Amino acid sequence: MKLGVSTYSLHKAFSKGELTLTGVIDYIASIGAEHAEIVPLGFSLIEDPSLIASIRNAAKAGGIELSNYAIGANFAGLEGDAYKQEVERVKREVDACAALGITRMRHDVASSKDLSIGNFLSELPRLAEACREIADYAKTFGITTSVENHGYFIQHSDRVQALVNAVDRDNFRTTLDVGNFLCVDENPASAVANNVKLASMVHVKDFYTRPSYRNPGEGWFKSSSGNYLRGAIVGQGDINMPHVLRIIKESGYDGYISIEFEGMEDCLTGTKMGFNYVKQLWADL
Repeated sequence: MKLGVSTYSLHKAFSKGELTLTGVIDYIASIGAEHAEIVPLGFSLIEDPSLIASIRNAAKAGGIELSNYAIGANFAGLEGDAYKQEVERVKREVDACAALGITRMRHDVASSKDLSIGNFLSELPRLAEACREIADYAKTFGITTSVENHGYFIQHSDRVQALVNAVDRDNFRTTLDVGNFLCVDENPASAVANNVKLASMVHVKDFYTRPSYRNPGEGWFKSSSGNYLRGAIVGQGDINMPHVLRIIKESGYDGYISIEFEGMEDCLTGTKMGFNYVKQLWADL
């Protein structure tokens, strides 16, 4: 296993100008991470390709790998040219991933106001078609693409499985986020056990949880069933992290794991504390 950090964890500091993009990479290396996952929030490698060399050079200087490239995308409800344009846009992001020298790429697949299983089943063939075309393109670069359990519409473990199976490509898998299952009120341990064999990448994220009848006030968001969630430092939230990580370790997964922090605390401190917690816990399991 190689433990690292998603640049998403430090987005607050980057967006405030407290860290430059290369400063984010430098910080990730400074806390002992083995890799950095690149999430282009607040910058675009398509609009500014010069950033690719900057990222690669910063990672090399810090002695860390670049593990995964994670972008947004949405193919749901699109027809004709709009559908084709979104597929082609994601392919250009595959080009950027290849230029970074990264062999794993997560792209989102769909969002929808209609979260019903009926709508999901209706959209599934077209979503799979888009993912299949992108995976086939990515394979020419040796890249494995993936869908994350993310965005409510394709967040349940069984919906992720259904999409991966429908795409039916050996280089299309899932970026497994242990915390995100709570957004659709699914038990993280059970969901991780369901999907870990499909994982090409693992995100470790933690949340505080409160039931729907206990509104905690500002700073919380709702799950699909109306329960309350707030980002936590990994290990300090309500997810049974020792149990979840034991499931991952006993599955034989031995790839990249990224810390994702989205709590209210200072992001540098929160990221480092979560990283140290997972590093020690994994060693103790």
